[in-house]
Formats: sequence, structure tokens, C-alpha cells
Amino acid sequence: MDIDLSAEDLAFQAEVQEFLDGNAYKPGEDYNAWRMGWFAAAREKGGWDVPKWPTAFGGPGWTPTQHYIWQKETATRATPWDMPFGTVMLAPMLMQYGSKDQQERFLPDIRSRKVNWCQGYSEPGAGSDLANLKTKAELTDDGKHYIVNGTKIWTTAAHIADWMFCLTRTDDSGRKQEGITFLLFPMNQEGVEVKPIITLGGAHSVNMVHITDVKVPVEDRVGEENKGWAVAKGLLQHERTGIAGISNSIVALEKLKDKARSVTRGNGSLMDDPGFRTKIAALEIDLMATEFTELRSLAAASAGTAPGPESSILKLKGTDIQQRTAKLTTEAGGLFAAAWGGKTAGPSFAREGMASYLASRAYTIYGGASEVQRDVIAKNVLGIKRSGK
Repeated sequence: MDIDLSAEDLAFQAEVQEFLDGNAYKPGEDYNAWRMGWFAAAREKGGWDVPKWPTAFGGPGWTPTQHYIWQKETATRATPWDMPFGTVMLAPMLMQYGSKDQQERFLPDIRSRKVNWCQGYSEPGAGSDLANLKTKAELTDDGKHYIVNGTKIWTTAAHIADWMFCLTRTDDSGRKQEGITFLLFPMNQEGVEVKPIITLGGAHSVNMVHITDVKVPVEDRVGEENKGWAVAKGLLQHERTGIAGISNSIVALEKLKDKARSVTRGNGSLMDDPGFRTKIAALEIDLMATEFTELRSLAAASAGTAPGPESSILKLKGTDIQQRTAKLTTEAGGLFAAAWGGKTAGPSFAREGMASYLASRAYTIYGGASEVQRDVIAKNVLGIKRSGK
């Protein structure tokens, strides 16, 4: 694949670099003020605050190469913290399935980062088998509201979210994928209880959410009743593409090499060790192949094609690469990585490497487990069908 940049692309790259350098965070600056100013400046550039949005909704209308440049450049610089649930995941579904009123109500606040969203998908009995969800939404006699009851789990950022987009069961008489309805409701209301889940790495990022008799107006339903599975699948494809994190992995791999060069082995460094160097080479080859797959996905998106099964390939390989990078970083830290919970010892990265390794165990589970992605790839890419049992 020829990825040489044209003169126009090089000019765009220089423009991106100038923007990122000119709006970089300055030590001591109020972070929240800088963050909101950064997004405002990006918006003035012509939709750079929402790079994946179409021009009809204020996006920049970039080519696949421009998206590629943006991802590469932002991966090497500190950009503002941004939750993907609104801008990357929900917004495209509102653009495709939402009513005009919903688009006008929700998209401006999503874009301005005034409202944080969380994703009410997984349940204690419906993780990888998401269609097995049991959270029930019953229409009131007057047909104006749904009454929602159930439990969601592994809900990222629910403790700081203002709204949830939630999959509910409105009919259980047919196939599991039928009878699912996509609803939106605010978190700060009676009947919504958020309980923290502390992960293996010691972080509070995910939660359990109990939903009891929550009243949701019918106008906050996205798409038709019982047709929410199509919305759910579309959103997952956008989520899985983002989870792959290819550009960030490229940066992380280069940092890993630098860390390995700082670890002494005999008369050289860990990067001189044939066994470790072979693992690095294998990781780099897989990363390059996955990067090319991402470029093909960007090309399809620029032609107006929604993310397809290639999003499962990106999610499968991208998260595997992230895990392997974290594991090799821990390996580079050696015995000192075991002290991650106490005082720092040995290489300065050892403690951080172990924490990242523990956190990385979830990468191949959330957003659709690797086993699910392999099923999607087998069916939609390889054409392998299930046996007729």
C-alpha cells in the first residue's frame, strides 16, 4: 500500500502540527479552561472538534488520509480528555436513526462537551451475549412513557455521566435480537443508583447501575420500538473501531523500545536480547498490518460506507496489540514490576507498566469479547455459516 503523502496532505499535516503546538497545554494553566478553549479553537478550524462527523452536521469532511494524519499527530501530543460515548458513539446513531427534534436537542450539547453520556448495554446475564438483556421497558397505558427496570454492569463513567443511552427489552415473544428498544434518560433522577466497581488495576472507571421504575418519555426513544438492535449494532461498530487505538499503539511501541534500551542486559540492553527483540518485531509486524486495515476502513467511511466487519478485525487485533505491549512493558520492568502497589523500585516505568498490564486484561472483553469478534469475522468476512443444529 502506497502511503506517501501528497503535497496537499503534507500541507494539511503542517497545519495540524501548527494547531496542536499553538494550543498545547501550558504548565500551571487551568486544565478545564484550557480543555474547553481547545475544543472551541478546533471547532473554529472547521469541525476539527468532531473529526468523524459528516459535513452535514458540522464535521470537517476529511479524506481518509487526513483522518490518518490527524490520528497520528494527536497520538504524539497531549490533547484534551474526551469521552467517546457522546461524540463518537451516540452522535452517529442520532444522525442516522434519531428524529430531527432529537438531533437538535442532543447534538449541540454533545459537541460542546456540556453533557457526558454513558452506555447502558451489558448486564449481569448479558455481556458477550448482549441480545440476552433483561432490562425491561413497559409502555404506560397512555402511551406517553416507558417504565424501565433492570441492572446494567461494567458501565464506564456512569458515576460522572449526565445521561445514559440504554438498551431495553420491550418484547420477549420472538428472537432475542427482536423486541429491543433504544432509550435515552438522565442519570440524575430517582430510581437510578450507581455503585462503583474497582478494577484489578485499582481504578474506578466502571460501575453497576440499578434502574428502578425510571420513567422515560416516548420522544426519548431512538428509532422504532422493538427495532433497537440495529441501532445497538451500528453503535458497537463505531465503538470497536475507536477501541482499536492503532495510532496510540504505534506511539506506545516506540516508548516501549526506549524503555527496553534503558534496561541493562550484560554488556548491552534488553533490546539487544534476541528473544525480547523477536517479540518486539512480531508485535511491530502485526501493528503495521492492522494499521493498513484501519486505512481501508477509513477509505470506506469516506465513501459513505458505515463501519462493517472490518471494525471487528480492528477491535480484535488492536486490543490484542495493546495487551501484548503492556505485557512486554511489564516484562521489561522485570522483578521490579511486582512492587507496583508500593514504593517505586528499579526502572521508573516498572510500577506504571504493571498497572497498565492489569488494566489491559479487560481490553479483549469490553466492546464485544474477542470470541464474539471472531464469530463476526468468520460469518461476514470468511463466509463461514453456523451449522443448522
